[in-house]
Amino acid sequence: MNDLILFLAGTALVIWLSRKALRKPGSHGFYRFFAWEAILGLIVLNHGVWGDDPYSPHQFTSWMLMLLSIFLVVEGTRTLRRDGAASAQRDDGSFYEFEKTTQVVSHGIFSYIRHPMYASLLALAWGAYFQDPSLIGTIVVGIASFSLWLTAVTDERECLAYFGDTYANYMQRTKRFIPFII
Repeated sequence: MNDLILFLAGTALVIWLSRKALRKPGSHGFYRFFAWEAILGLIVLNHGVWGDDPYSPHQFTSWMLMLLSIFLVVEGTRTLRRDGAASAQRDDGSFYEFEKTTQVVSHGIFSYIRHPMYASLLALAWGAYFQDPSLIGTIVVGIASFSLWLTAVTDERECLAYFGDTYANYMQRTKRFIPFII
């Protein structure tokens, strides 16, 4: 019962944070909502065992992925806020303030991957999953991963529409989530 209350409270928060994007189906923020919900589900599903056996291979993997998640989101957000030249002129109604970039950011962590914040969410999802792998967890982490892929592909389509060839050239030089791989 407490897990259900935790999930519902978390869902209310995610809906509030995603309220603009949910009014715009097909936007990257719309798909990100479903990724956040799946990650919330994984956290609620596995929170009871977090740290029970920290040296087991699956929990050690979990902690490494969660540390990677923190690094990616901090570095990606810092670079984007500093160099993205966010402006109200790029407001489609569903963007957060820092997403309203008017310049392609292609240095720092962005010289290796196009989506460090989405990669962060992937690492968080898999980190939460590896705390206590299960069949239901496998399904939910699959939903989170697919939702984040949809988010990234949609974000790329939006960036191509706004930035044009500059972003297309950037896409040729970088990978989506994992440097040199994918």
